[in-house]
This record gives sequence, structure tokens and C-alpha cells, in this order.
Amino acid sequence: MSDTHQTPDDSVPAPQSDARARRNVVVLAIAQAVLGAQMPMIFTIGALAGQSLASNPCFATLPISMIILGSVLAAQPMSALMQRYGRRAGFLLAVAAGALGAAIAARALYLGSFPLFLFGSFFTGIYMSAQGFYRFAAADTASPAFQPKAISMVMAGGLVSALIGPQLVTLTATALVVPFLGAYLAIIALNALGPILFAFLDIPRPVQRVKGAAMEGRSRRALLRDPRIVVAMICGMVSYALMNLVMTSTPLAVVGCGFQLADATHVVSSHVLAMYIPSFFTGHLIARFGTEKIVGIGLAILAAAGAVALSGVDLMHFYLTLVLLGIGWNFGFIGATAMLARAHSPAERGRMQGLNDFVVFGGVFLASLSSGGLMNCSGGTPQAGWAAVNMAMLPFLVLAGGALIWLVMRPRTDSAV
Repeated sequence: MSDTHQTPDDSVPAPQSDARARRNVVVLAIAQAVLGAQMPMIFTIGALAGQSLASNPCFATLPISMIILGSVLAAQPMSALMQRYGRRAGFLLAVAAGALGAAIAARALYLGSFPLFLFGSFFTGIYMSAQGFYRFAAADTASPAFQPKAISMVMAGGLVSALIGPQLVTLTATALVVPFLGAYLAIIALNALGPILFAFLDIPRPVQRVKGAAMEGRSRRALLRDPRIVVAMICGMVSYALMNLVMTSTPLAVVGCGFQLADATHVVSSHVLAMYIPSFFTGHLIARFGTEKIVGIGLAILAAAGAVALSGVDLMHFYLTLVLLGIGWNFGFIGATAMLARAHSPAERGRMQGLNDFVVFGGVFLASLSSGGLMNCSGGTPQAGWAAVNMAMLPFLVLAGGALIWLVMRPRTDSAV
């Protein structure tokens, strides 16, 4: 169970057995389900709480942007910490940050302080950064054949979080006199479960690099000259950023178009379900058809989501848009993760995964930062703002799609994954 030591055999799992990997997948899937429930909670109420505290409605989604900023800035330090001290140490630090962020946000709601609420949101971003590493941790002890399925199975834990999170919002958002305060208190309780859960994680510390030795792996500059790595990062960033761009504005759009908070909660819940239900078979599809085809399908579904959003603002349009958005994210992001996991060595893991998530969540930060301005400050009506949000998807889909087509068509010596 301990990750405080390793034998020579620990660093490379036996290819004929994935017993350890399957155990870790179970732990990480539960973490994704239970601890991860705080993220759909926050993405449902964060912009609405921000709108209630901010003096300018254009800043309504700034708390979500601060979460993403915290995740961006924490990505590389968190990856380096896990490379040196192990996955468990990083995950424990993250749940502590998640609890602290929720406590600060709760205090901010009680005081009516928007700046303090932003400060608490930043700490939540540290938790979000570590949750992003669950998918990489699933691959650490898995054989190459099991890696896509392990990643997919851990991401499938989000299906349960999609059920738990919105229900907790419904039960707690108006349970106290101060709106949304009860939800943040519930998030503190969720994070308190982290130390119990991660006690069962069985991932050895990675082999420490010897400077100048072959096992040190490629530099960041050399890694960024690998076409598969670059395209995987672009597609992962675009898939996640566009999902966040639209999802962040959805509660504002739903309520702004005359529907109720409960409707917004149900729409977001359907979206999170659509994000994770495909994970039960995404890994199998990747193993059969390859990462490039699955990522390409994901980008096409994201484009379809934007088209549906632009076709109307009935409640059914919101549901269908967010369901397609979730499925497109699943195929695009899991496919890009699997592509990246096979493009670098274990010795390069710390620098590559941190660099990837810095780029991915940097894009997500810019998307979330733009979301509130597009939604509340373009066109003058919620309908016009919602259209602007979805039209903003187009150039980034062209970028990712073009990069993927270039990768598929270019001559190469490495084998297709």
C-alpha cells in the first residue's frame, strides 16, 4: 500500500499482470466520483454566486476563472511534487487546498465579499489541478494495452459525481439564510474524505532522474518538438477549453432566458453525465480505432454542440447542447490524454504532464475568463450573449482539427496508436 519505497521491479509493472493497476483504478475512480463531486457543484453555483457578489455583471464568471488560474499555476509544481514524493502526497495536498478554498468561499459569502470569494476560488483550483492527474495516475502502473482503458475507467467515476454534485446543490444551496453557503460547507466535508480514500492508493514513487544520464529523458524543448505531443496538447486544450467556455455560461444563460435555477442545475447535471458515461467504452474505442479518429470525432461533436446552441434557446436546446458538449469533451480529451501518455517515457512524466496541464488549463483559464464577458457584455441580451459564446468556438475547432489532420497525413516513423 505504501508509496514511500520501491524495489527495482516496482518502477516497471509486469506486462502480464495489471492487478495493481486495477486496484488503483478502483481507488481513483472512487476519488473521481466522490471528491470530484465538488467540481460540478462549483461550476453550477460559482457564476451565480459571483453574480450575486460582483458589482459588475461582466465579472460574474471571474470566480470560475480564478479556479482555472489556480489550476494553471499549480499544474507544474503539483506534477513535480508527485514526481518526487509520489501521487498520494500530491492528492493529499490537493484535498487540503480544496477544503481551505471552500472554507474561504463560505466566509466570503457570509461577509458578502467578492474579493475574498475570488481568493477562495483560487485554492479550489489547486484541488482541480490534482484531480486532473487522476487520469495520469491510472496509467502509471498499467501495461500499455490497459492504459487507455484505465484512463477511461477512472474518468467514468465522474458519472457518479454528476449525480452526487447537483443533488448536493439542490439540498444545500438554499438550506441556510445566505444563498450557496450550505453548498460550500458540504464541499469541505467532501474533501475531508480524501485522506481515508488515498490511504489505499498503491503507486510507487517514480525513479528519480540522474542528471545527465539517459534515464533523465528529453528536455521540455525536445518534448515540444515531438509532433504527437504537440497535437495531443492542442487537442486536449481545445476540447477542455471549449467545454469550459460554454459550460461556465450555461447557468447564466438558462436563468437569463427565463428558466429557473433548478432547470440550470438539471442541464448542468445532464452535461456532466454526458461527459462521463461514454468513458465506459471510450477506452475500447481508442484501442480499436486509434486515438486520432476518436479525437477527431470528439471535435466534430463539439462543433455540433455549437450548432445546436445557435439554433435556439428553448430548454431542450440547452439540454441537447450540453449533452453534445459533454460527449465531445469525453472523446477529445480522453483521446488526447491517451495519445500523450504513449508519447513520453516514465522518466519524462513529471515535466511532460505538468507542462501539458499548464497548457491545457491555461487555455481553459482564458476560455472561462472570456465566458462571462461574452455572455453578459455582448449584444445586450442573454440570447445574444449565448450566441456569442458559442460562435467563439469556431476558430479553435479549426485549429485543433487542422493540427490533427496534419498529424495523420504527415509521413512518420512512429507507429499509430
